[in-house]
Amino acid sequence: MVDVIRAQLDRARNDPRVKAVILKVDSPGGEVMASDQINQLMIKFQSGKDAKPVICSMGSLDASGGYYISCASRWIVANRLTLTGSIGVIMEGINYRGLMDKVGVAPVVYKSGKFKDMLSPMRETNEVPAEEHQMVQDLVNDTFQQFKDVVRAGRTAANQANGKDGKTLAPNWESIADGRVLSGQQALDYGLVDQVGNFDDAVEKTKDIAGIPDANLVEYRERYDISDLLSMFGQSGKAPEIKFDFGVELPKLVAGQRYYLWLPPSD
Repeated sequence: MVDVIRAQLDRARNDPRVKAVILKVDSPGGEVMASDQINQLMIKFQSGKDAKPVICSMGSLDASGGYYISCASRWIVANRLTLTGSIGVIMEGINYRGLMDKVGVAPVVYKSGKFKDMLSPMRETNEVPAEEHQMVQDLVNDTFQQFKDVVRAGRTAANQANGKDGKTLAPNWESIADGRVLSGQQALDYGLVDQVGNFDDAVEKTKDIAGIPDANLVEYRERYDISDLLSMFGQSGKAPEIKFDFGVELPKLVAGQRYYLWLPPSD
């Protein structure tokens, strides 16, 4: 995803016919590094002599890492029914030592240091040192602070560019930076977005910011060629997998990995 967005932004930057970009986001977020890399691409695209504004149009869901990316935009439009916010970090794992004990499997671990097996799922919970709990929590807190700094910097830069037209962060905005999701209207009240509207409203605002009363709207899509299709049916010893998309797909969490991700309750 990072490479695709980098290529699309490079294409837009190098095309003199492109005067502005609308970023459509419909995502629950994802891994912290990818979120930060795309955020930096957005900032770079809007900086320098060849800078062009980016206007964000939120879909049904623009939460956590999705908002981390969106807040780098010059202007943010959220639908009143958009779920957004979820400013926070999640890092989880699973401990299956109890199951191992039941089936008679015993782990044998050789390590060079006390914390070399941090977050190992094979240890008894009472074997985890208190210092390790604090180390992991400190890591999450540090990443969380980064998220808040990015929001503050992005919204401040947007406000400076938009002047009185945009929204400023509410003085108490950090009180809702606890992982909760917000509606588009609530996000507007806290200054996380600049406008409540739909994609057409984002298009009109983009024309206004870019100073182009009339323009063609062009959508960039990831390129595919015949080799992508043929690879599905290649001789790999594994049956080809065909994927059907029925909506938002949540990424699979990897134990020990940090995510800017909103996880809705499952049935």
